Amino acid sequence: MPSGMIDAVEVVLATVLGLAVGLAVIPMLDWIKKRSRATAADLSEPSPQVSEQLQVAVGLLRAGALVVGPYDEVLLSNPRARTLGLVRGSRVSPEELLDMVRGVRQSGQSVGSVLKGRREPGTPVTELAVRIAALGEGLVLMIVDDRSAQVRTDEIKRDFVGNVSHELKTPVGAIRVLAEAVEDAYDDPEAVHRFAIRLIAEAERLSELIQQIIELSRLQSDDPLLQPEVVSVDEVITDAINNRRELAESRSVNLSTAVTPGLRVLGDMRQLTSAVTNLIENAINYSNLGARVSVSSRACTDDGDDFVEIAVSDNGIGIPPEELDRIFERFYRVDYARSRAEGGTGLGLAIVKHAIGAHGGSVNVWSKPGQGSTFTLRLPAYEEIPAAATESPLTTRGTS
Repeated sequence: MPSGMIDAVEVVLATVLGLAVGLAVIPMLDWIKKRSRATAADLSEPSPQVSEQLQVAVGLLRAGALVVGPYDEVLLSNPRARTLGLVRGSRVSPEELLDMVRGVRQSGQSVGSVLKGRREPGTPVTELAVRIAALGEGLVLMIVDDRSAQVRTDEIKRDFVGNVSHELKTPVGAIRVLAEAVEDAYDDPEAVHRFAIRLIAEAERLSELIQQIIELSRLQSDDPLLQPEVVSVDEVITDAINNRRELAESRSVNLSTAVTPGLRVLGDMRQLTSAVTNLIENAINYSNLGARVSVSSRACTDDGDDFVEIAVSDNGIGIPPEELDRIFERFYRVDYARSRAEGGTGLGLAIVKHAIGAHGGSVNVWSKPGQGSTFTLRLPAYEEIPAAATESPLTTRGTS
């Protein structure tokens, strides 16, 4: 065959071969692209292997739920499962759960377990109740219920009951001892009178403790603000001061106010008055004779949102820096002996924290030993707040 013809044939063969390879490669590339898109697709989209009934059931579950395929791929997952971090890419997470899925697929036996751990360092411990069942054809159903909040609530309740039991023992024990003393001194009117006064004081302490326990329990309920109403901050401060005016006078503490008139918030008048009353009482109890306690209110704006601030300041003994993180704990006292002497229950600041939190507000504390403390309540304003007024004789009152 002449060389020219051979060259022509080679060119034709090369062309045909190139076309053949191209026709084979193009569909393959298209398949690879489609496969990549399928892998990157939203994991919540159901696979054809999952029945429509199962898709509906998984979607309705409040717990995290997902269906895992024969090759450990997640075929279906609901939003709660993704929120709990049970799906990473197309795989089950963490590895411990994936091992359980593989075990159930192999054995065909359903399993249940409880996993405890932390999602990230420094975060609260989580507790997950896990149930895994085989569905056949290599499919596995996993349902995960996050019980962390319930576990923490149960722990709080146990601690609360233990603390209450301990705190109730003191006044109840004192009342019993005094009652026996009265019985023994029946023929000594002066002693009976003396013991009776102490008996009344312990009974009042017990009554106050019970009332505060009830109030704190109510504030820790699911919906502490059943019927919110527009509340006048002026009235809250006035009522709170009147509630503790006699206590202030008995300790020669000067009470004064510096308020911005007309401020209003949405909430519960009784709860807010109780919170401010507790702060005033706390300021008086931890101040020396002749000290000053002031209550002020003002309007402020933060990131375009309007707030009302109520501040209670004193020039008392102050709070050590290492104690500031614990002062809002139930039954915690900075100075236990002084608190007992003044009739404190250790619940006042806990009530303040929960009451303000229920109103969508916050509590900030500044304190320095030997100089005093300032507790500031910040609450969302109900409406546009009038311009802050400066302190004047009309808005400043004092008693001594």
